[in-house]
Amino acid sequence: MTTVCHRPEGLEQLEAQTNFTKRELQVLYRGFKNECPSGAVNEETFKQIYAQFFPHGDASMYAHYLFNAFDTAQNGSVKFEDFVMALSILLRGTVHEKLRWTFNLYDINKDGFINKEKMDKNKDGVVTLDEFIESCQEDDNIMRSLQLFENVM
Repeated sequence: MTTVCHRPEGLEQLEAQTNFTKRELQVLYRGFKNECPSGAVNEETFKQIYAQFFPHGDASMYAHYLFNAFDTAQNGSVKFEDFVMALSILLRGTVHEKLRWTFNLYDINKDGFINKEKMDKNKDGVVTLDEFIESCQEDDNIMRSLQLFENVM
């Protein structure tokens, strides 16, 4: 049985597409390869890794949605590029970029809407991206939580 290894195209290209320096990308890549030697991670492995960081309770359902948000190609595999693009947004993105990514996380069926009454500004039963961003920007707790990771790297 052969294992297909995935290597990123090039750190220069990722450096241009993200908010990370080449050195930071090298450190992130080493950590990613340590956890995922094949260069890509499937959902089951992702859940196992995620569970290490949140050992109390069953976080597998949230990890499922998180995996889907990282898996932008929706092909059942998260490569280093997918991982670092999401991390770039979560750690160094603008408020609008973070909120767009979070909206995508909660748009479970990828139809462009979230079903949540609190943020449904026009009371049509769904939350659009614009309604989501507007509601989040009005909520101090959400805005503070977006800043939690700003000084991680």
